[in-house]
Amino acid sequence: MNRSDLVTTLADRAEVTRKDADAVLAAFAETVGDIVAKGDEKVTIPGFLTFERTHRAARTARHPQTGAPIDVPAGYSVKVSAGSKLKEAAKGN
Repeated sequence: MNRSDLVTTLADRAEVTRKDADAVLAAFAETVGDIVAKGDEKVTIPGFLTFERTHRAARTARHPQTGAPIDVPAGYSVKVSAGSKLKEAAKGN
């Protein structure tokens, strides 16, 4: 499912226009991005998803073709965890 399909489905289920559903989806994505960028708190939708920023330590990796070591600097990543209701849905229950 791509963004357009998701917007259409959201609009149908919420009985709103596609424009309104797209605006809400864009606002949600922007809000989650802003909170994760700050890194001081996580976003939790109980039973569905949790988004949080994690720190990745500096490490040495290997170039896949040559095997030469590559220094990867420390940085940040995003961790997305599935909630219990989403896990149950994935099982088909």
